[in-house]
Amino acid sequence: MKFLRRPLNLLAPLPRQIPASAWLAVIACCKLLLVTGNANAAESPKEWLERMAHATQSTDYEGTVVRISGGKAEVLKVVHSVADGVVREKLIAQEGDGLEIIRNGNEVHCIIPGKRSVLIEEWNDQSTLFTTLPSRKISFGSEYDVRIVTEGRVAGRKSLTLAIKPHDQYRYEHRIWLDAETAFPLQTQLIDAAGDAIEQVKFADISLGNPIPSSALSPTNSTENFTWYNPPARSVKREIESEWECDELPIGFELVSVQQEQMPGSDEVVTHMLYSDGLASVSVFVAAKAGETPAKRSQVGASNSFSTVRGGYRITAVGEVPAVTVEKIASSMRLR
Repeated sequence: MKFLRRPLNLLAPLPRQIPASAWLAVIACCKLLLVTGNANAAESPKEWLERMAHATQSTDYEGTVVRISGGKAEVLKVVHSVADGVVREKLIAQEGDGLEIIRNGNEVHCIIPGKRSVLIEEWNDQSTLFTTLPSRKISFGSEYDVRIVTEGRVAGRKSLTLAIKPHDQYRYEHRIWLDAETAFPLQTQLIDAAGDAIEQVKFADISLGNPIPSSALSPTNSTENFTWYNPPARSVKREIESEWECDELPIGFELVSVQQEQMPGSDEVVTHMLYSDGLASVSVFVAAKAGETPAKRSQVGASNSFSTVRGGYRITAVGEVPAVTVEKIASSMRLR
């Protein structure tokens, strides 16, 4: 067994008794196996993101999610189904008073068993779990770079990690762990300039692609004797032409929509402008305000807001972006 003690020398000449052609054949076979075993890795990051967009819109799944934001963690059981383009979903908090969120299309019921109450909310097409996934409008190479950084496992499934790094301080870095088979996002992180994860969503376990029975999407407990609350409706009058513009809008952000909205429980009408670069979004609300008030800053998890008064109007910018971004946008808004 003395040969085991001999160090391996990769630069040593090939043994004479083995023809060079045989070694070349072995090397060729190894390369073939590597290519075959990593077929998915040959896809570009953009192709992975396109597959992810399809997976999030069409995949049935259920599992356990850990969501961390603002230093606080919550554990949720989630059941999600898509049929004929309609999303049905149930989320159950595993701690506290057992909050349940039942979504059926654009209507959401927040069930609070401890208070025997149900709050009805309207919802858009955005995911209730993943609020910061890139859209098809994102422009890589100008505002962000995207690359595959590593392979690993999440929730017991093989995954690969995409890093989406911004070119400036006005956006967060995003990390997305995609299921190697389906491209479904198993974990997401928002990372600040210091390299710290300030918000994270991660599946602890998940079942993908299995049929979801209707019973699994029904409330766990009967709500027959609960009190149902309909919040004051926020009436969106119409899309309008903006009378406002931003003098120092960070490069890559574009005006997506402008609406006039009536605030809940109030006669106050505000102008709501939405800016986005395809990944990060900032909402700007403009309301009439007499007098001057000090500027206000606040942060909840990855979301920052900044409110100031300019020319007799109260201007508030809010979004899941660094604080410098909302402050820059709100402070540079002006009437045309």
